[in-house]
Amino acid sequence: MTSFRRIFLLALACAPLLLAADQLTGFPFQNETLHYRVNWPGGSSLGELALTAHKNGAGWDFEMTTIVAIPVVPIADTYKSTASGVDLCSATLRREISHGSKRVTEKTEFDQKQNRAQRETLIPAGGGKSEFDIPTCGRDALTFQYFARREMGQGRVPPAGQVFFGSAYDVKMVYTGAMDIPVAGKTVVTDHLNVSVKGPASDFTFEIFYARDAARTPLLLKIPVIIGTVSLELVR
Repeated sequence: MTSFRRIFLLALACAPLLLAADQLTGFPFQNETLHYRVNWPGGSSLGELALTAHKNGAGWDFEMTTIVAIPVVPIADTYKSTASGVDLCSATLRREISHGSKRVTEKTEFDQKQNRAQRETLIPAGGGKSEFDIPTCGRDALTFQYFARREMGQGRVPPAGQVFFGSAYDVKMVYTGAMDIPVAGKTVVTDHLNVSVKGPASDFTFEIFYARDAARTPLLLKIPVIIGTVSLELVR
């Protein structure tokens, strides 16, 4: 995978008091689906991304689908994870990756009691298995972004630590303060964070702008690439 696609997918891929009860919409208060427009440097649309959170008994099911027309190697990926409801510790992560003609499907199962995880490549056949250690309450990258929102909603910046997205990545979020951004033609005050990601072949920082609502809805992400900045803009 090229560094551009790795950085792009990892970035997708990683407060005020609660409002009145009748205003508590979105995760973690109820099921939620958010749609984002993926914009190329310069503003033209590359595609779309959707994030879904679904309450499942005592836990949560998360899903991210991405369709992005990157020149030469278009992306059409689906990521699914399951996590406990209290601490959002990961149970499973499934990655269905389609980059041009390349197809890969893999599954990671997390054993939180043993602090171990097993990763298996399902497609192509014979891709093999591997096991690795995880920290207490290990989280995959998809689950982590929901955990981050929950922490922000409780007035805390998520602590630095490892997240898993195939490999292990060190993630650190730094709050820089309030920042105004345009949303649907209006100026909105957001909380701005820089997110640094470091892994076996990645070392980069991207930006997230969170709404000041109880759900800490991500309104905008800015991801640096070689030719400029790719942005993800919430369109609901």
